[in-house]
Amino acid sequence: MSREIIAILRGVQPDEVLEIGRALVDAGIDRIEVPLNSPDPLTSIERLASGLEGQATVGAGTVLTPEQVTAVHDAGGTIIVSPDCNPAVIDRTKALSILSYPGVATPTECFTALRHGADGLKFFPAFLIGTKGLSAISAVLPQGTKTYAVGGVGPDNFSEWFAVGVTGFGLGTGIYKPGFSASDVAERARAIVAAYDRNAPAG
Repeated sequence: MSREIIAILRGVQPDEVLEIGRALVDAGIDRIEVPLNSPDPLTSIERLASGLEGQATVGAGTVLTPEQVTAVHDAGGTIIVSPDCNPAVIDRTKALSILSYPGVATPTECFTALRHGADGLKFFPAFLIGTKGLSAISAVLPQGTKTYAVGGVGPDNFSEWFAVGVTGFGLGTGIYKPGFSASDVAERARAIVAAYDRNAPAG
């Protein structure tokens, strides 16, 4: 089963990234994002993309410019996640036929992202928008729009977000912080997967 969970490895080092990536895949998480403000992120993305080929979808977060999109694509990344809604970034992402998840917080940003071809909407920071905010915005979005809560979400509140129709989650410090070992990440990932499976709507 492919779960709608994106693991955010902010601050990960290239020499540890593949072991951590394997721990995530083994636990049941097959989408991995390395933010570009991590140490040597393109090397980490390249190692994950080649080492987990066919097992995980790998890409970058905190992508702010079209040039960064191209660099991530060249490193083998196939997901672009941003904290903001930048049409130029979305346009470059889709021109390279990779997945686009821009950050949004308002209906205006949501529709701008969708008009430019975004594959899903990253509601960030989710703890500010809240479940009521997502519910209200979702009511006007096209049916089938994929929505992801990022920032302040975790196993303890998955059920509340699923109740208002969220598609999935991006998880950062709840799954990885600099200094965590692969076994630390594996333990957290297993707990997250278990909570996701308990609370995700059937079908």
